[in-house]
Amino acid sequence: MKEIIKQHEQKMSKTIDVLSKELSAIRAGRANPAVLNKLTVEYYGTPTPLPQVAAVSSPDPRSLQIQPWDASILRDIEKAIQTSDLGLNPQNDGKVIRLTFPPLTEERRKELIKQCSKIGEDAKVAIRNIRRDAIDKFKDLKKKNEATEDEVKDGEQQIQKITDKYVKEIDGIVAKKSAELKEV
Repeated sequence: MKEIIKQHEQKMSKTIDVLSKELSAIRAGRANPAVLNKLTVEYYGTPTPLPQVAAVSSPDPRSLQIQPWDASILRDIEKAIQTSDLGLNPQNDGKVIRLTFPPLTEERRKELIKQCSKIGEDAKVAIRNIRRDAIDKFKDLKKKNEATEDEVKDGEQQIQKITDKYVKEIDGIVAKKSAELKEV
């Protein structure tokens, strides 16, 4: 029982990590190199994450500078940025690519807050699915007579407490990101 609870708590923790990564990729008006982490660039025929083929720096709060390790992929990086959903227009000077982040409009800000909420809801669903999986495993133990009714009830209560803790944590993370979007 304790092993099942431990495994499922680790899965819930990983869900929180994924949520944090997804929310960090949402730009909040300031230039954040994390928004480029999901971009992939064709590098010798292989889709490669942008941070693995270039140095990304932030010379000022409203812009990013991308310096590829191999100058021959400058055009590929530019194309990847243009086809992405970032809504940015890259400026290529032949050596580096500069991205300028426009200030967020009120409409875009509301859109991003909705997107944060949706990502948070998806994470909550994942947490609840992990809880359901754990409860199913407890019931299987009961059917196989490897656990008593009371042990199953205790296990369900423990996994519910853990679930509640992680759902509360998700709410906090989403609220923090939403507040960050509102203040920019």
